[in-house]
Amino acid sequence: MHGEHPNGDPDGHPSGWPAGAAPQGDWPAGYPAGYPVAESDRLTRFVQRAHARTPRWVVPLAAVGCVAAGIGYTLLSDPTRSAPDALPTCLLKLTTGLDCPGCGGTRALWYVLHADLPAAARHHFLFVFALPFLAYLFVAWAGRQAFGWRLPELRIGPKLVGGFLAAWLAFSVVRNLPWPPFTALYV
Repeated sequence: MHGEHPNGDPDGHPSGWPAGAAPQGDWPAGYPAGYPVAESDRLTRFVQRAHARTPRWVVPLAAVGCVAAGIGYTLLSDPTRSAPDALPTCLLKLTTGLDCPGCGGTRALWYVLHADLPAAARHHFLFVFALPFLAYLFVAWAGRQAFGWRLPELRIGPKLVGGFLAAWLAFSVVRNLPWPPFTALYV
């Protein structure tokens, strides 16, 4: 019994099998010897087959389609022109009257698509600031997935992300303050 745990293998995992009854052979990585490997159900096998057969470019193409649909909706709906008595589309603004962290983002995108950066920044400065970085990250990811491109990485660490999110939170609070000069940020 030298080197063997009294309840199972040398690492202390209970085998769950009577002595000498554990199946022999190769085990998948991550499974301790002696444990039965669960059989995949039909849905899992279907997803695994679909994933194995799907070309690498399908997911980036689907993401481009979603972005294009969002841009198309923004261009067709013209979020900058709404009736004075129209209800807000943002649930937070509808219930509290406050601008949420994303309020103004759709209007800012509309102005960016029409090359009016000052108006876009007026509606959501942080969105306009983040847009080139998000676009580069998307192109780098999609190019790597679809074509194997290796674009230089944007090194965005946790401190930078935390700082950006803190600035976004501060912007969300400041834009709702009812005193000048903060009222200029109200959209």
